[in-house]
Amino acid sequence: MCNIPAIDAVKTGERINKLRMAKKLSVRDLQGVFGFTTPQAIYKWQRGEALPSVDNLVVLARVFEVSIEEILVVSDA
Repeated sequence: MCNIPAIDAVKTGERINKLRMAKKLSVRDLQGVFGFTTPQAIYKWQRGEALPSVDNLVVLARVFEVSIEEILVVSDA
């Protein structure tokens, strides 16, 4: 039986945090990019409690100047 890959939410969150810091952006900066009224979604992404939607992944990739594949961390389930 083959292992089905799955997105590792915690490691993806760590990667989002690392990419954000590499661009010298604050959580509030990203909040402004997305037009969110609060930064809670971004904190949830970074803690691995939630994953960004596909649309938000596209925006993150543009902001961080990386591919979506470089944001997501995939592991074998």
